[in-house]
Amino acid sequence: MTQRVARRLVESLRHAWHDRPLPLDLFFYGISLLYAAGVALTNEFYGYRMWGNFAAAGYGLALLHSLWLLFAAPEALRKAGRWASRWVGVALVGAIGMVLPLGLLVVRRLTGRDWLDTPWSWSAQPEVWVIERSAELLLRDGTPYVDVFALGRAPEVNDYTPYGPVMPVFGLPKALFGGTPVTDALTDARLIFILVAAGCVWMTLRLLGRPAVPLRAAQLAVVCPVTALTFATAAPDLAILGLLVLACALAATDRPLAAGAVLALVGSAKLIALLAAPVLVVLLLARAGRRAAGGFGLVLLGGTVLLNIGALLVDPKAFVEHVLRFPAGLGAVTSPAASPLPGYLIASTGAAGKVVAFILLGAAGLAIAAWLIARPPTTGSDALLRIAVGLGAFTLLTPATRFGYLVYPFVLLGAMVCFRAAESARSERASTTTSS
Repeated sequence: MTQRVARRLVESLRHAWHDRPLPLDLFFYGISLLYAAGVALTNEFYGYRMWGNFAAAGYGLALLHSLWLLFAAPEALRKAGRWASRWVGVALVGAIGMVLPLGLLVVRRLTGRDWLDTPWSWSAQPEVWVIERSAELLLRDGTPYVDVFALGRAPEVNDYTPYGPVMPVFGLPKALFGGTPVTDALTDARLIFILVAAGCVWMTLRLLGRPAVPLRAAQLAVVCPVTALTFATAAPDLAILGLLVLACALAATDRPLAAGAVLALVGSAKLIALLAAPVLVVLLLARAGRRAAGGFGLVLLGGTVLLNIGALLVDPKAFVEHVLRFPAGLGAVTSPAASPLPGYLIASTGAAGKVVAFILLGAAGLAIAAWLIARPPTTGSDALLRIAVGLGAFTLLTPATRFGYLVYPFVLLGAMVCFRAAESARSERASTTTSS
């Protein structure tokens, strides 16, 4: 009975995904509209509320467009030409719910209110200005980390730079060329993050043979609310994700040394990316054998050491405090990451709750490791699915977490859909060539 119900559910989802996509589009844009409206009406951050207003309009128009596609007469759709494409909804969200609020927030940020203790006036989230400040510190002191115990006052959360020493690179354009309203706007770190992410997408698509991007991939990876919100208000995670997907594409196309170098780069910007390393090692073992996996591991290890050793030698105490202790909740200041996801809610019940949360997190890690061993990934889409599940479980179960970290599984699942389409097209071409 259970297997029969599961099969029917899978078949229904497959039918909705491929054969009747418009109802699923309506569901996607409807849920997204509700989320954006909720953010606009209730969030404490100015940037979030502003994004919510624009995004609600974008999702609302996309919803109306999908309704028109569902109920319009075939003759009307033929006459509409390109306007009858489902990609119009994606374009509406991208333009109105992402690009417009980003532009407004970048310009409004020039008023200089972001460093104030007034979240209702921030045009960029703290990670943007913290990363830009870390670039200035890197140029001045040779390390992006301040000694929080030598400030002459009690340290506060915004004194911390909880990233690896590569992350300040994204703030270097502003540190080097900022100083006027025009250059400050053009070198806003969000624009640099987005440019890097876009460049990684372009390189990934080239590695995959320039496949047609499925619309579902764009919905999951680009215009889902967590991505759109991150795009307008913060965006460092988009650059991390772009580099992570690129590393996966390199590994899936049998370029282990390049994959190791890219993962060392992204892992030295944000440690969470290194959770992908075991998956890529198993992928390379399955595809190319021990030599390729070993080369990947050596480049990853050597690159990580080279990229981190400078900051560690300049001020080892500050490096450990910022990069390791603070994200783990062991720093002089407690991390503000406290979204009401399962891990945080369980840990907030007390000492026993924290133990339970870590046990669940460890159990999830063991389950994913068993999955890797039992069914090793052999394609890029297989690897991305496992990385998405791993990072999703980490986000949901870690005691100190942010709702925005859900951008990781959503983007990786969207990338998985794109990779799978490219793999299917490649298989079809190979089959056609063989049969001819």
